Amino acid sequence: QVQLVDSGGGSVQAGGSLRLSCVASGDGDSSACMGWFRQAPGKEREGVAAIDRDGTTFYADSVKGRFTISKESKNTLYLQMNSLKPEDTAMYYCAAERCGPGAGSLFWTGKYQYYYWSQGTQVTVSS
Repeated sequence: QVQLVDSGGGSVQAGGSLRLSCVASGDGDSSACMGWFRQAPGKEREGVAAIDRDGTTFYADSVKGRFTISKESKNTLYLQMNSLKPEDTAMYYCAAERCGPGAGSLFWTGKYQYYYWSQGTQVTVSS
């Protein structure tokens, strides 16, 4: 069983920055593919960014050029969020799953599903 613990959320003004962190328990094999998702009130959950075991990254169009996903070791995931906008306000979740080489796109497109999820960290951006 893998546990994901995320942190780093908070309240910032538009144009500000935050860095979210997510630490996965276990040996790292079950968190080879990881991603960040967000859900705003009244809206469906959406993928923000993802990274696979080879380091290939994927981004939603709405965050390209502003957010950067990265992994430190097999267990720690980050999301650096710059130039934040009020529409970035949401609960942010990290997710993880075991995966093989080249599987990142399958998770990003939703063909594969992440099994492990964090409890969420709130990001609020004021104008």
